[in-house]
Amino acid sequence: MTAITGTSAWVIELIEALWADKGNDMRLAEPERAWDPPLIGFANGADALWAQYKTVVDPGHWTPVEAWRLAYPDVDVAPEELTVISWILPQTEATKRDQREQTLYPAERWARTRVYGEQANHRLRCDVAQALTDAGYHAVAPMASPQWSTRDSEKYVYTSNWSERHAAYAAGLGTFGLCDGLITPVGKAMRAGSVVARIPIPASPRPYTDHHAYCLFYARGTCGECIDRCPVGAISAEGHDKRVCEAHLTRSRAYVAATYGFDGYGCGLCQVGVPCESRVPEGIGD
Repeated sequence: MTAITGTSAWVIELIEALWADKGNDMRLAEPERAWDPPLIGFANGADALWAQYKTVVDPGHWTPVEAWRLAYPDVDVAPEELTVISWILPQTEATKRDQREQTLYPAERWARTRVYGEQANHRLRCDVAQALTDAGYHAVAPMASPQWSTRDSEKYVYTSNWSERHAAYAAGLGTFGLCDGLITPVGKAMRAGSVVARIPIPASPRPYTDHHAYCLFYARGTCGECIDRCPVGAISAEGHDKRVCEAHLTRSRAYVAATYGFDGYGCGLCQVGVPCESRVPEGIGD
């Protein structure tokens, strides 16, 4: 096994180096990165939250050890030996600026990050898992597993057996907002990724106990600006209507193809032009 001092620092450096790779590009006429530098956190595989997710997310949501054993079924491992490495990829200021001006469908940069940027994020998952495994720390990217899937949910409309946002919540990287987006120290305009590895890294501090702690609407009864930003009424004081939201995402494909000339989609208007766009709102979580 590779001898590594400062394991968490090494993993952070590894992810940052892979983020900077040429795959982090939105494929415009001129090269332009899809994501700003990542925010990275760690959660232990034995954290009690993973069992809670069986109730609050879906009974089929994997614990880290379940996800890891799909890749290494013949290797004995205890949950506490595993670390979930989670990252947030923030949208760039140029993308957020363009997106703020939209009122119905996504800006071109936003649509490109939803497709090409997420492809880069998926490549990052796979490359991080492979680099860790090559170093002797066997790892798996749950979202890259052939067994990863979504399914209909009576309570939540649809769910998956691994949620990147819930992994990030466990790793201390953010809490959920009224629109279901994850509000992080670098804002809600972002994508998330993670891998599960057999590597000893201390868990990051989780500076909250309420899963809505960073949302002004829930924490203080104010704001609700994401309600007004939604062009189809999918967000209300009662929360996020996934069916209405998904239908609008489907309609966006025709707009993106006709307007920007590539096969893409997106919305995300509720993630910009709001107090949590690029930060945890002032005075929250202090």
